[in-house]
Amino acid sequence: MARSQSDGGRGPSQRQLRVGELIRRTLSDVLIRGEIHDPDLQAMSITVGEVTVTRDLKIATCWVLPLGGKGKDDTIAALTRNKGALRRAVTKDMALKVAPDLRFRIDETFDRMDATRALFADERVRRDVEAPDRDGKDEGGGPA
Repeated sequence: MARSQSDGGRGPSQRQLRVGELIRRTLSDVLIRGEIHDPDLQAMSITVGEVTVTRDLKIATCWVLPLGGKGKDDTIAALTRNKGALRRAVTKDMALKVAPDLRFRIDETFDRMDATRALFADERVRRDVEAPDRDGKDEGGGPA
């Protein structure tokens, strides 16, 4: 959960992680079952990769990606347009004092993974990675 920046350098608490995962699973189920009556939203296949929750559990940022990565702006618009219905559907069975405000962002994890794969596939990078250590030591730290 490297995305959490408002926690003063500490990682997320166990409660944040549990609530975020519960919201992620429930939101995924709601979207798969088509419980929200919006034709645009029902026509989309959306992956919910992660949900990060603030320390006070009032804001849940949902990191989503449409299938195939196409129509990202339309996906965010449809989700935002149906935020109230999604919030009710997601939190109806949760035992929280306050239902978190849902915010939707595009999950760029897959794009970063593709860029990393492309980088490692580059011949120059592969040559550097596979090259023997130049300082005369093997990888164990001893002399070659």
